[in-house]
Amino acid sequence: MATTLLRKTVLTAAGVVATAGGIAGPAVAAHAAPAEKAAIVADRKSGHGERELDVRYEAQPNFYFCGPAAARNALSVQGKNIDVHAMAEEMGTTEAGTNSINDITPVLNKETGAKDAYKSVEISTPKADDKQTDKLRADVVKTVDAGRAVVANIAGTATDTDGNTHSFEGGHYISVIGYRDDGKTVTIADSADPNTATYRMSIDNLADWIATRGYSTS
Repeated sequence: MATTLLRKTVLTAAGVVATAGGIAGPAVAAHAAPAEKAAIVADRKSGHGERELDVRYEAQPNFYFCGPAAARNALSVQGKNIDVHAMAEEMGTTEAGTNSINDITPVLNKETGAKDAYKSVEISTPKADDKQTDKLRADVVKTVDAGRAVVANIAGTATDTDGNTHSFEGGHYISVIGYRDDGKTVTIADSADPNTATYRMSIDNLADWIATRGYSTS
């Protein structure tokens, strides 16, 4: 699989099951979760080192719509309700997934209504260094404080703050909808499985999860 930001084939773990004869990561359903909607209401706190946005969560309808679903969930914090199939068409999503974060950033800008609301940031190394991690933390805080969510292209396995692992060896997209401890911990909305719709993760683990890929941020 290519390791450049510009060309990324992304599948959820369910997609890996479908294409690789049953390879599934822990804490992830072996089949694509049905689309489900739920209002996830979070406290809005500013000035106390934490803030979470209200997301109108929707699970992805199949294994390869993680990119459109992550963007749709991210835009829902702005009060927008965009059909995930329309998002997929704009991003050029196929059964191979959505190529890269650079296919998502322009759609976020279009739907936000500002051509420079979002930009793509790459973490090109196999593991994020301190500078890249600090930038990600600052970007999450800035974006969430502006009332927007970050969309990240991740790959591999990461552990959340409850000790649960989330594995997407073929790649995946998630939304970052909040932070605590001045951004040292973030809240993730994950379209892969409505049973684990949101969870928290350290910024260090998230940065390493994004490594070799990238994210859309204000």
